[in-house]
Amino acid sequence: MSALIDAAKAPDYPAEIVGVLSNRAAAPGLAVAASHGIATAALAQSKFPSRDMFEDVMTQTLESWDVDLVCLAGFMRILGDDFVNRWAGRMINVHPSLLPLYKGLDTHARAIADGAKVSGCTVHFVTPGLDEGAPILQAEVPVLAGDTSDTLAARILIEEHRIYPQALRMLALGQVSGIPTG
Repeated sequence: MSALIDAAKAPDYPAEIVGVLSNRAAAPGLAVAASHGIATAALAQSKFPSRDMFEDVMTQTLESWDVDLVCLAGFMRILGDDFVNRWAGRMINVHPSLLPLYKGLDTHARAIADGAKVSGCTVHFVTPGLDEGAPILQAEVPVLAGDTSDTLAARILIEEHRIYPQALRMLALGQVSGIPTG
């Protein structure tokens, strides 16, 4: 999220960060966003009787900010089909593996356990299937001898911060589409 905020400060960047929404009130990104004068909201899913009601309020919040595109960053909840389909082709996420490899959690440990020589990250469109949306950009990172989940994650995070703003730029300029054709 910080990488997106920093990129959007450039006068020629084609997107503006208008709001940051978290499902955790203590998320550090809320304070970062607020320090940049960006609107923030925290919505705890546990405070809602259903996921649908939670996602309805998320949609209302995003629409109140006149959001065109949604960028997930550390939002560790599986989103419902209705919410995902509402933002189809306009919601992206960064995932710490070279999708379609290692969908879901514990990606670094799984890559190391499998003896992978290369790992990385993917910015992809969000679809109802977990980590199944079309990739926009990927970056490879070597898995080094002696790597731990933490050391590999740190190197991959550098690449996530590099490619996520590039992918958002591409989407904002209409250079990529997450809407299937044909």
